Amino acid sequence: MSKTEKRQRFEKVAGNRVQKILDTLQLLKNCSNKNNYEYSESDVEQMFSEISKAMKDSRAAYTNELRKTSKRGFTFKA
Repeated sequence: MSKTEKRQRFEKVAGNRVQKILDTLQLLKNCSNKNNYEYSESDVEQMFSEISKAMKDSRAAYTNELRKTSKRGFTFKA
């Protein structure tokens, strides 16, 4: 698979997945209506703490991959 094919695949797959996350967050936002739902500050803290952890883990995976490709180790020169 060429780099441009990989790039196009990434843009398609990642774009779709980001949109799904944004759509789901909008649905979660709809649950904030106190006329329809009952929740506490603790509930909100637990929800967003878990979301933050998942985002941090996802970002770390990308950062780790980028570091792998940018490291230049020792090689013998011809």
